Amino acid sequence: MYSARDRVENESWLEEIRTAAVTLNLSSETQTVAEDLFLSQAPDSDRSKRAIAAASLYAGTLITGSERSQSAVADAMNVTRLSVQQHWKGILNTAGFQPPSW
Repeated sequence: MYSARDRVENESWLEEIRTAAVTLNLSSETQTVAEDLFLSQAPDSDRSKRAIAAASLYAGTLITGSERSQSAVADAMNVTRLSVQQHWKGILNTAGFQPPSW
């Protein structure tokens, strides 16, 4: 869970998620899920936030059935595909979802 303060402190990162969601033609539901995932697990270090934001967006696409490739999400968020790959399963697990086994 996160607080309103978390939302305010991470507004610039939420805007990055929104921009990438528009670039990827994702629904507002997917965007909202990605923001919630990010805020629930946002790291303290700004250095890690871009990767977590990207992985949260990717995980959001899986949850809402709006799948996009890791590469597409990584490009939209300006990170490497490896950054997305390293974090998305942990984000799903922490949120209480079972990552796909494929």
